[in-house]
Amino acid sequence: MRISSVGTAFPPHRYPQAEITEALRNRWEGKLAEPRLLNRLHANCGVEFRNFVLPLEEYPALVGFRATNDVWIVNAVELSQTCIAAALDPLGLTPAAISAIFFASVTGIASPTIDARLINLMPFPTSVKRTPIFGLGCVAGAAGISRASDYVRAFPKQIALLLSVELCSLTWQDDDQSIANLISCGLFGDGAAAVVITGDEVALPGTKLPAGPSILATRSTFYRNTEHIMGWDIGDTGFTIVLSPDVPKVVIENLRGDVDSFLAENGIALADIASWIFHSGGPKVLEAVEASLELPAGALEGSWKSLREVGNLSAASVLMVLADTLEHHRGAPGSYSILAAMGPGFCLELVLLRW
Repeated sequence: MRISSVGTAFPPHRYPQAEITEALRNRWEGKLAEPRLLNRLHANCGVEFRNFVLPLEEYPALVGFRATNDVWIVNAVELSQTCIAAALDPLGLTPAAISAIFFASVTGIASPTIDARLINLMPFPTSVKRTPIFGLGCVAGAAGISRASDYVRAFPKQIALLLSVELCSLTWQDDDQSIANLISCGLFGDGAAAVVITGDEVALPGTKLPAGPSILATRSTFYRNTEHIMGWDIGDTGFTIVLSPDVPKVVIENLRGDVDSFLAENGIALADIASWIFHSGGPKVLEAVEASLELPAGALEGSWKSLREVGNLSAASVLMVLADTLEHHRGAPGSYSILAAMGPGFCLELVLLRW
């Protein structure tokens, strides 16, 4: 099994963090007990730029869940087409080559799902197997790779596509001035990614890319009684963020032991991992990962860079880091990498790669 390609797509409206903060401060005038707190929280998010599906001035006109979700559907379809083409074209493939689609998002809902709508717009085979994934949040990028690799392990002559679209700007809540929502509005951005995962018996003679890393093993870990750590409260106005300050604590207490046991099962140790592809969860999360794993300086630079340039993209974040790794930081032949993400549940997904 191999990760053969990653394609990404971003909406056209790109803003520096300070401009976003100012727009939200003006939008919530009279609702913020301490406006300067918004500036301080956003400045500490580690984000310099973000892309949004709408111009900033148009968001106040979105009232109610239906209006925001309608915008999510339209833009999710458009961004999906772009990132799918970006993933398939360099491999000399079209959607007709795909046997299974795994679609992950936690910022909107649709039935028929986005993958079904894409089949009517792109030449996917009508026999394509669809697995929509909702609710996994930030962990879904890594979990989607794991589930897609399970599929091609069973069907080694086939190709699976993981697609993630996260439009976090459409979840902003005007009547929620909690610390969690203020941080969320400063941290999360919009974007999409598609990953092509090929079975062991798939040949790609038309590819313009070097071979991607093999997927050696995966592991899912669920932490009991931690559902209060992260997620959504879903109501009439849409998705209201649940984001506990205990997230870094869960990382510190659990990550090292889980990584060590996962690697031991596969006959290697932490020192054998040449690079880390980690979800850009935010500064405190990345600092907790670095501390827990005792990583050297710069080991998570790809994650920090993605956070600075586009913000946290929920499920798509780790896929953005993966795309940058494939383009600029491929491992030496035979070297190992860990791709990982954590998210609602609370849970951890680990993927062991070999270049």
